[in-house]
Amino acid sequence: MPNLRSANAAAENDKKWYGTRVELPILYEDADVVAVAKPARLITHADGRTREPSVAAWVLAHYPELSQVGEPWTSPQGEVVPRPGIVHRLDRDTSGVLILAKTEEAYAFLKQQFQDRSTEKVYRAFVYGHPEAERGTIEAEIVRLRSIPPRWGVAREGEGKISRAAVTEWRTLLRGADPRTADTVAYLEVKPKTGRTHQIRVHLKYLNHPVICDPLYAKGRPCLLGFSRTALHALSLALTLPSGERRRFEAPLPEDFTRALAYFPEAKGFSPA
Repeated sequence: MPNLRSANAAAENDKKWYGTRVELPILYEDADVVAVAKPARLITHADGRTREPSVAAWVLAHYPELSQVGEPWTSPQGEVVPRPGIVHRLDRDTSGVLILAKTEEAYAFLKQQFQDRSTEKVYRAFVYGHPEAERGTIEAEIVRLRSIPPRWGVAREGEGKISRAAVTEWRTLLRGADPRTADTVAYLEVKPKTGRTHQIRVHLKYLNHPVICDPLYAKGRPCLLGFSRTALHALSLALTLPSGERRRFEAPLPEDFTRALAYFPEAKGFSPA
């Protein structure tokens, strides 16, 4: 296993220079956990290729006692990357709820819930086109297509690559059009039942309705509704706290989401959450 002390020592520069350069809204905090709202374009932890602000650096700057909580990650380049208190992650462009563990016991307790799929995750996404159905379930195994930068896809029969089971439920909330191009767009509720890398993005592409402005899975398509990042938001996360209490944490919709919703005539009187 990678040496966590060495990893965190190497991260001191990140803590000094990057940890205090970002503020994360705290949604909930107790002795065991802290839930935050991650903004878009902020990485969860270093990727071994760049030095920039991250949730991990923020944790080290504001909760230095968490430096030994959790497990480090070894990048494809061989760098040991600390992940203090980080139980799960969100992609760089994805905004929304993240929960962090403040003790090793809380880390193990929360990690087990993600592994046994007893957490409940709800996302919001703007996608290209209008799905024919009102709702559906995508059950399609996911495979890694390349490592750097990581890209995933739905497994094809006989392909011979190692695949991982993935299940995503989705529901159409609103249908509309981009005011500038008139291209059809839709607003979806998405519930991943498994936690695979890029799962929602890969599955919605498989549905032929990729997430708007996704640079990997909608490459070459125009960024509609004013988005300049992948139009995906982790709205809520429900799980059981180490105290035994079941809680649901919700991250308010960011400004680009509320602005995009204003383009939908049906959105008047619609509760975006």
